[in-house]
Amino acid sequence: MDERSRQLLKTLIERYISEGQPVGSRALSKFSGLDLSPATIRNVMSDLEEMGLVASPHTSAGRVPTPKGYRLFVDSLLTVQPMAADIEASLGGQIQADAPSQVVAHAASLLSSLSHFAGVVCAPRRGAVFRHVEFLRLGERRLLLILVTPEGDVINKVIHPEQDFAPETLVQAGNYLTAHYAGMSLDSVRARLAKEVADLRQDVSRLMLKAVEEGGAALSDPDGSIVISGERRLLDVADLSDDMSRLRQLFHLFEQKSMLARLLDYSVQAQGVKIFIGGDSDLVPVQELSIVTAPYQVNGQVVGTLGVIGPTRMAYDRVIPIVDITARLVSTALTHLASEHSGGSA
Repeated sequence: MDERSRQLLKTLIERYISEGQPVGSRALSKFSGLDLSPATIRNVMSDLEEMGLVASPHTSAGRVPTPKGYRLFVDSLLTVQPMAADIEASLGGQIQADAPSQVVAHAASLLSSLSHFAGVVCAPRRGAVFRHVEFLRLGERRLLLILVTPEGDVINKVIHPEQDFAPETLVQAGNYLTAHYAGMSLDSVRARLAKEVADLRQDVSRLMLKAVEEGGAALSDPDGSIVISGERRLLDVADLSDDMSRLRQLFHLFEQKSMLARLLDYSVQAQGVKIFIGGDSDLVPVQELSIVTAPYQVNGQVVGTLGVIGPTRMAYDRVIPIVDITARLVSTALTHLASEHSGGSA
């Protein structure tokens, strides 16, 4: 494309993002800054349509961007303004926390509140290791297994043993696991438990083996590592909420999480911010949806991804800095926690 076509496409997409209505020749003439006749603009729009970058809704003489047009826009036409330093500094205090899970939850909430869409964070993969174990009786043959990781995260899992246990037996089992196996991988614990619990009652040893198996599944569950905040905000976006089948697709994405996990895992390899556009990326199942992501680090090592899920017609110039800055704030907070945990200086 020549520069004139690029400028008109940029103007069209910016106006469509701002107003949500097909953009006609008169608006393009007014806002593009180009001294062109309506006939010339119509000819350029016809060329852009043939290239698959814009489309004409049947109900309007104006045009709207296609997924291919959005992709060209975000890759080569978009101008992103950095966030003011004082605003960035004020955001840092909103994700300070005592455990990685709290940092992740605060980050998802911050992404949602700043973007007015949904915030998503893929938490760092947890090692299958515990620091502390407790059992809490919920009812007959229903127990709450409480695992505390070395990083301070707390994982709760309801388990159903084959028989009921007295509270003092549950305390004994939790204390035994904590005293003898804290800091070991759950695979190692499982192997050693089978040999080393001869001095405990058989029913208690079965309970501890069940706890190790259930705890290992909870710690390694990929869906459990995806934290989403503000998904209901998308109900206020007409582009997404005016079609029931589209809404079902959207909330299936949130409920299943496996597709989000794949997308976020894929974007771990990206340097900086990456944008997935529905209709352009096979990873996004809803054409009217876009996901803006960025990886975050601990001690210089990428450990996870976060992002904003919103309509394709989003203000990318505003959302990109939000995602970029939040990723840097999360990196700083988690590195600080890792330093504190290892006994190093903050």
